[in-house]
Amino acid sequence: MDTTTDTSHLPPAVDRPSPLTLPVVLVGVVLVAMSISGTAVALPSIGRDLDTSGAPLNWVVAGYNLAFAAMTLIAGSAADRIGRRRVFIVATLVFAAGFLATALSPSIIVIDIARIVSGAGGAGIMAAGGAILASSHEGAARNRAFALMGTMAGIGIAVGPTLSGLLIDATGWRGGFAVFTVVSLLVALGATRARESRANVSGPVDWAGSALFVAALSLLMFALLEAPALGRLHPGILITGIAGLVALLLFGVVQRRSPAPVLAPALVANRGFMGWSLATLTTSIGFLGVLVFLPTYLQAAGLSTSAAGVAMLLLTAPVLVVPMAAVTLVNQGVPARLLITIALVLVVAGNLWLMALNADHAVTAVAAPLVMIGVGMGASFGITDGQAMALVPADAVGMAAGFLNTLRGAAEALAIAAFSASLVGLLAAKLGDTSRAAAVGAGRLTSGAETEELNAFTWSWHLTQLGVGLLCLALSVVAVTLIRGRAETPRSTA
Repeated sequence: MDTTTDTSHLPPAVDRPSPLTLPVVLVGVVLVAMSISGTAVALPSIGRDLDTSGAPLNWVVAGYNLAFAAMTLIAGSAADRIGRRRVFIVATLVFAAGFLATALSPSIIVIDIARIVSGAGGAGIMAAGGAILASSHEGAARNRAFALMGTMAGIGIAVGPTLSGLLIDATGWRGGFAVFTVVSLLVALGATRARESRANVSGPVDWAGSALFVAALSLLMFALLEAPALGRLHPGILITGIAGLVALLLFGVVQRRSPAPVLAPALVANRGFMGWSLATLTTSIGFLGVLVFLPTYLQAAGLSTSAAGVAMLLLTAPVLVVPMAAVTLVNQGVPARLLITIALVLVVAGNLWLMALNADHAVTAVAAPLVMIGVGMGASFGITDGQAMALVPADAVGMAAGFLNTLRGAAEALAIAAFSASLVGLLAAKLGDTSRAAAVGAGRLTSGAETEELNAFTWSWHLTQLGVGLLCLALSVVAVTLIRGRAETPRSTA
């Protein structure tokens, strides 16, 4: 007698994710974050070894950030279409290949190209990794997964410069990049155990939208990054910037007409999702400029390199612990809207308070505002992704994760470029000498003129921080208004 039970009428069993899924994604996130914050430590060694300086050397960092920001959205949409695990594995291999090429590069041009390759791979890791977590977890588990993702990103950013410096001291800059290659290959191997998932997407690939998005962001980023060297009114900068804006407008038109857009208009029209996305952009702007440029000022003010690094723990240490604390509060019933509002207030207030920076009591003056910014950034890391992804339909989580990380990547690169341009521009106006201003902005004071130059440096810091604080305030008001509006429910983006 046939004893087989017919189960076709029953709902499918829950397919639990592999225990390796979360740790593999988190290690990938750490690698990407470390490569963003730690590569700058290698620039002096690369410059000496390859006898290079200026723009070609700066593009070692800028090229990575540009590729990361330009490719994240596309990688997220590709993950939804062809498989999130598949894109994660391919992206990790591309990431590893870029680091290997960097380690073996005979010239700075090859390094710049290799760093662009790594940036594209890092974009896929972040976008597909976020999509894998969103499709593998629900409810409180999803909140914890994204809080851990934020924590690991914070750890990577915080310890990247220190660990990269130790690797370079122990193995040289080539050996440091080679270590990233080995770890990336192990991540790709572990990702083969993750569960595959994809969206039910039909229609042709949006090649036109993808090309326009990459072109728009690349042109705009190039104009911003090269403006300090060539001048904001240089014909090449003006033409590049205008071309970037035109490409961005065309991208918006194409997305509305495409049957399978790389960025669905419905996602942009989701007020709640855009509010959370804007919140993460705001905290990134308020955090990155201080992270990258304050150590230079502290050393110019007389602190040693190690002392300046220890002082920066006031900013970075909260990012290691606050994300999990924030998501724990949310899971216990504290409104996420309240927490992100507090986080934005802390970031805005901290940046404005940094106008109290002075050379005589540098660490004392910045201690409280640095902690405030770090706590705000940590809270944002812990809750924004989970809250934003909860408002997105299941068939668009890759696209949404890509969009969130595109905003972060673009904000990081633009914040660094704009902060640098503001400091050097204000210093040039104060000192009347562009070359001297560039040297002071890099922390090199002229013997016999230290007091004058340090005072000018402090003045430029105050005005730059005022601009950053006011920008973060304006963005925060918009973000909170969107988040506190009528909640959106996940719906199809088709």
